[in-house]
Amino acid sequence: MEYAVQGTLDELGTPLEQITFVVFDLETTGVSAGEHAITEIGAVKVRGGEVLGEFGTLVDPGSPIPPFISVLTGITDAMVVAAPKIESVLPSFLEFAEGATLVAHNAGFDMSFIKAACAALGYPPPAHPVVDTVVLARRLLTRDEAPNCKLSTLARIFSRTEPCHRALADAQATVDVLHALLERAGSFGVHTLEELKGFVRAPTAEQRRKRHLADGVPSGPGVYVFEDDRGDPLYVGKSTNLRNRVRSYFTAAETRPRIREMVGLAERIRTITCATPLEAEVRELRLIGSAKPRYNRRSRFPEKMVWLKLTDEPFPRLSVVREVRDDGAAYLGPFGGVRAAEDARAALHETIPLRQCTERITPRAGRPACALAGIGRCGAPCEGRQSVEEYGLHVTAARRAMELDSAEVFSAIEARMERLSLDQRYEEAAADRDRLASYVRTCARMQRLRALTSLPQMVAAAPVTGGAWEIHVVRHGRLASAGVMPRGAHPTPFVDALVATAETVVPGPGPVPAASAEETECVLRWLEGPGVRLVQVEGDWSLPIGGAGRLKARIDRAYQAREPHRPRDGRPLR
Repeated sequence: MEYAVQGTLDELGTPLEQITFVVFDLETTGVSAGEHAITEIGAVKVRGGEVLGEFGTLVDPGSPIPPFISVLTGITDAMVVAAPKIESVLPSFLEFAEGATLVAHNAGFDMSFIKAACAALGYPPPAHPVVDTVVLARRLLTRDEAPNCKLSTLARIFSRTEPCHRALADAQATVDVLHALLERAGSFGVHTLEELKGFVRAPTAEQRRKRHLADGVPSGPGVYVFEDDRGDPLYVGKSTNLRNRVRSYFTAAETRPRIREMVGLAERIRTITCATPLEAEVRELRLIGSAKPRYNRRSRFPEKMVWLKLTDEPFPRLSVVREVRDDGAAYLGPFGGVRAAEDARAALHETIPLRQCTERITPRAGRPACALAGIGRCGAPCEGRQSVEEYGLHVTAARRAMELDSAEVFSAIEARMERLSLDQRYEEAAADRDRLASYVRTCARMQRLRALTSLPQMVAAAPVTGGAWEIHVVRHGRLASAGVMPRGAHPTPFVDALVATAETVVPGPGPVPAASAEETECVLRWLEGPGVRLVQVEGDWSLPIGGAGRLKARIDRAYQAREPHRPRDGRPLR
């Protein structure tokens, strides 16, 4: 005889309305928990939808706050000079959070700093359960509801509190996001903390039903294409091991709502095996650009890239264009959108007094000057105050700043940002920061691209497991051929055969004359990898000595303080 056994409360789990959540956020001096420090902690304690308490304090990091970080957060050295150090703040925060479940937006970033502080001060690492609202949002929200899972995006949907670069305000916004997501999870039968953890990890019924689509997928590098019942591509991806990657789409490891939706529509998976991982990466980009699958977010519209053009006329100006022509003009780009190009143009105009009017001007033009001439921002060639030769000095400076040396523009705008920050005009300083970032990042990118695309041909090799070698032929920045030379093979005939069968590449105009910028960047990443050997190089592979790469590193460090590493979404600038 079998007897029914009543489950214990432990087996049923802890109801979410009985859970005490401590929702917290940090401001820091950088992205690395091992190298940078906390400047502010904000936390809100809630249970059953009711706020039980708040915790907020600035923290003296023990070192100067970088100017870019001050612009991002509004926290300056003067604000933290009298603040307590982390030695005093951490015990208070841990006491505030005792017995609670910790919640953060992109919790991995914030928890890494808390754990690093605990380790440095001799405290055991926090053993609290952790809920990440980013992961929860990806599981519960569709792309139509939220285009991304940034805190600023979710707060606009679910909260009356706008994230404003300060820890407590951002924690308050995250509380509203958490409550909205928990309410949404309830409709899926999630009512306990244990069910919430399992829900985030569990595959959907549709994922389980479609597992057979992964049968027969080969191992090794290549590209996979999810197709619907009509054979139209839904999603294109690449992997160094096709079998393992495709199988992961039908497991709990795949939590992205839009991808789970895509799996439900897929009827077959087509695979394309490739010789090397780099070839797979390039083929993926080309397929996405040509087929434009609706579930791919990136790389779908390479033709929508825009450029900043220094026009070829007697009195050149900076113009945002969508096409690179063989017309003698100087180009900077590509930019992901018009706004980024306009930001870079504003950065150049801030330093170099080029005209900003759109009319074509000739040396004999005679029109009244605009207001920019009155404030010294333009030499008024339209009124004949500048000759072609005099104006040409500014044109030369602009071309140099676009192609060779970004230091003058960087120094001028950085000095202006520091003045604005001292005057507490943070919004204006932030606008200058974004303009400078757009300009410097694009200059650095273009200089790296141009260094490779100027080479008619490069052959390079990298060692792989078992003594084999990956060999790639690159022409004008485009991958023209790929192969794996087995161990013990003679390299000369193998390389000669690979070069002889490589794609013929006829370059066009501009810095990326034969491939998309993304493809050339893929090739560059591979070339800069460990163990790569240059076999043949036609031309000189070099960067300008005053190039923007060193300046880009400074800007990236500042932005990464607010954008911890995370696939694709990134952390928002809060």
